[in-house]
Amino acid sequence: MNKLFTALVCIGLPLAVTGSIFQWSAVIMFIIYCLTIIALAGFIGRATESLAIVLGPRVGGLLNATFGNAVELIISIFALKAGLISIVLASLTGSVLGNLLLVGGLSFFVGGLKYKRQSFDIFEARHNAGLLMFAVIVAFVIPEVFTHTMNEQETMFLSVGVSIILIVLYLAALLFKFVTHRGVYQPAEKQSNEEEEIPEWGKGKAIMILALATIAVAYVSEGLVSTFDVVGATFGWSELFIGVIIVAIVGNAAEHASAVIMAYKNKMNVAIEIAVGSTLQVAMFVLPILVILSQFFTTSMPLVFTWPELISMVTAVFLMIILSGDGDSNWFDGLALIAAYFIMGIGFYFI
Repeated sequence: MNKLFTALVCIGLPLAVTGSIFQWSAVIMFIIYCLTIIALAGFIGRATESLAIVLGPRVGGLLNATFGNAVELIISIFALKAGLISIVLASLTGSVLGNLLLVGGLSFFVGGLKYKRQSFDIFEARHNAGLLMFAVIVAFVIPEVFTHTMNEQETMFLSVGVSIILIVLYLAALLFKFVTHRGVYQPAEKQSNEEEEIPEWGKGKAIMILALATIAVAYVSEGLVSTFDVVGATFGWSELFIGVIIVAIVGNAAEHASAVIMAYKNKMNVAIEIAVGSTLQVAMFVLPILVILSQFFTTSMPLVFTWPELISMVTAVFLMIILSGDGDSNWFDGLALIAAYFIMGIGFYFI
């Protein structure tokens, strides 16, 4: 797999540059851009996995989520600049659904095929459950209810206000987890027989690869955004489907690979930190940052989702909380999450 990612980057980046210069077909460029971003996301995942071994599961999971979401953040910024507000909101919806249902589901399923029962930190699961409920239900649904009686200016004021509150609470959550209550809640089950791993790359090399991969993603993402209109018209895809499914899967490729690998190695605390932690970061940090940044572009983005998006996110949150609240997982739990993702994907395709 690592050789495949290396080959895709070595081939994809020159093709992306060549195709943009000679203006190749938008559909062909869309495929090249997507494959290149996924390959670059693989490098981001490998680098953060190396850092996770050195710095521990919580910090490693946070780094993986952060740099994985950096891909989606970059894509979203270029989409905002192009005025594609609905695609940005849809891609962030897709990120929440993809992380909770697809990444979480595949982690539970793949890990469950190897181990009949996998355990993770139940205190962390309960803490994340509360934040998920707040971020999606309180911060997303409540503004949608109130904006029906507001004009455009009032809606933007509410959106910016909620965004600032979300960012502050997210930073407070990091302070709680890594500083004031670090080590207070120990994992429910420790792997005593777990072998000590050797990182693939050293700390310096891993950080350098992260930086270079992120710069490359920024370049490719700008080209990817420019193909959305033509690709959507060619395949009959709506902006909602492109955002919820296509952009979300491409943007979260790093988390997808890393979380499943960690679950297969029975490192469920890292897998959960990637899947759920990435969701929280998108909902409480990435999205609010984009709302605030949009104030400097021609078209501002309000924190207002469509009802299909809201209901899908709320359903995904409840399902993940119910299945992970006992600090236990198996392959059937994973299959249920994956099935929910495909049901929602079919629904978004026909909207």
